[in-house]
Amino acid sequence: MPNLAYDQIQAALAGQPLFEAKTWRLAPRAWPLTPAQEEELGRIGTACFEFHQALETLYLRSVQGKSLLRNKALLAPWVADYLDRGKPAAILQHARDPRHRGAFPTVLRPDLLLTDDGFALTELDSVPGGIGLTAFLNRLYGGESDPAVIGHGDAMVQGFHRSLAALRPALRNPLIALLVSDEAATYRPEMTWLAEQLQRSGRRVFCLRPDDVFPLGGELFFDLEGVPEKIDIIYRFFELFDWANIKGAGHILEAWSAGQVAISPPMRHFQEEKLALALFHHHLLQEFWAENLGRGSHELLRRIIPHSWVMDPAPLPPGAVLDGPRVGGRLLNDWRDLLGASQKERDLIIKISGFHETAWGARSVVLGSDCSREEWAAGVEQALQAAPANLYLLQEYRKPRRLEHQVFSPPAEGRPAVAATRSGRLRLCPYYFVVDGQPRLSGALATFCPPDKKIIHGMNDAALLPCRVAPVV
Repeated sequence: MPNLAYDQIQAALAGQPLFEAKTWRLAPRAWPLTPAQEEELGRIGTACFEFHQALETLYLRSVQGKSLLRNKALLAPWVADYLDRGKPAAILQHARDPRHRGAFPTVLRPDLLLTDDGFALTELDSVPGGIGLTAFLNRLYGGESDPAVIGHGDAMVQGFHRSLAALRPALRNPLIALLVSDEAATYRPEMTWLAEQLQRSGRRVFCLRPDDVFPLGGELFFDLEGVPEKIDIIYRFFELFDWANIKGAGHILEAWSAGQVAISPPMRHFQEEKLALALFHHHLLQEFWAENLGRGSHELLRRIIPHSWVMDPAPLPPGAVLDGPRVGGRLLNDWRDLLGASQKERDLIIKISGFHETAWGARSVVLGSDCSREEWAAGVEQALQAAPANLYLLQEYRKPRRLEHQVFSPPAEGRPAVAATRSGRLRLCPYYFVVDGQPRLSGALATFCPPDKKIIHGMNDAALLPCRVAPVV
């Protein structure tokens, strides 16, 4: 695959802005993955979907007071208590509606770090950004016919549509509204681009604001050139913490209840909580996960999900200890015991679980080994003070390995941009579109950050790249 020129990439991005007021570094080539890594990504997608299926069972059995195990009594009402905290009654009622049974996100995106020991799954996002951006980069770097690019050509765009259209299989060409809230406005350009690409292939897909949608006779419509058009499917591009700010939210629920509109991802709060990863490692739930996951998926998730703990500040009896890390060789009796942790012992991340405006974009993240003792203490206190309405989780930090890739230095003072091999760390975000209960790897976005960045996200000095499977030489 030939290298792309800096001016070629810059011109393509300038002609089609994909993120509002966001920039990133450019690179001449897609990120190379080995065939073995691509194969493992396929297994990770299957494991993530099985995890969602098991999480639904865990939550509903907890709510209903049923045993979590088939042949042994194990009650865990505290699971639903954790996942329900701070949520409005209407959201809880909607999430538990029996008609939702078996409703899962149509797009799954784990955040994977590439470490010396392989992939580490730090989050599982069911309302991910970057779909349009990744599809655009696939086309830019892979053209229309390079099958080595994951999601090459139009494959990712059409795969996204198939996953949504499958929600209303009786409709030949359903009208799909990509509903982007003001809170998520940064991502509106890429969703607009996605809609435009699908319209060119005859699909009825439109990027809308919540204000654009109105009820009519128990159904949902929007105004298309002066004519009301009925909406069949909503792709909800906003997290549930933003639900109170969505105009016409009640009408959306009414239309769903009447069977007039399908919504993806389903508005089920427990599918958006980061603390689900802590539940996976909880010592009281190990038999449940072993019983409800396929053996291969269970073993894979145990290997790639870092140990995580819910920072519940409920007081313990004097002789009890927390399910958590050790400080000074001793188990914790109180989360504030973390304040005495050494820098090495602080190789831990604190982050809010969900249902809060700081729960995305790494805005609540504190990495203990990369901050002062005072900043660490403030992070611990913030987490404990937020309870009980908002829970934080503590997660083992797995350091990404150093890798190399060519990245352009931007032009300056009349000098052209030059591509040079640079050292950095990688976050990989594979996108799986679920059709007929099967998660299909449909694209992957690589974020290549400078080596001094411990927390990897879409920052200005990172390079964003599609992924290409390179043959082993």
